[in-house]
Amino acid sequence: MFGPPGHVYVYFTYGMWHCMNLVCGPEGTARGVLLRAGEIVEGAELARKRRLSARNDKELAKGPARLATALDVDRSLDGTDACTPGETPIRMLAGTPVPSHQVSSGPRTGVSGEGAVHPWRFWITNDPTVSPYRAHTPRRRPS
Repeated sequence: MFGPPGHVYVYFTYGMWHCMNLVCGPEGTARGVLLRAGEIVEGAELARKRRLSARNDKELAKGPARLATALDVDRSLDGTDACTPGETPIRMLAGTPVPSHQVSSGPRTGVSGEGAVHPWRFWITNDPTVSPYRAHTPRRRPS
């Protein structure tokens, strides 16, 4: 997350899932965007093999861990330059900007504290590949 902008930061969470951020701040400063979801537009057959529990193609990458699983992202991709043209396993491509009135924002999913009160989660309104909001549920230790 402290690396150069445009590079992928991959981390392992809950002891079972990979997630990825795209670093977007100056090198040495931890700033990034969690890639929360996506639409598989090429290679859906391979993504279906990786995500056997998906009920349909819209669910293949519906959520940050599902996205990483569908794209076969793991820690070996940490630090990959995703924005410079060339042969890389992860690549961000320029697309058509979404009009601002089609972008929604709200609190981050499943977190408490600052993330629960600030609208730090952004998505394309009514996009079927976006995972739903889930409030943070504190874990309880068995007594």
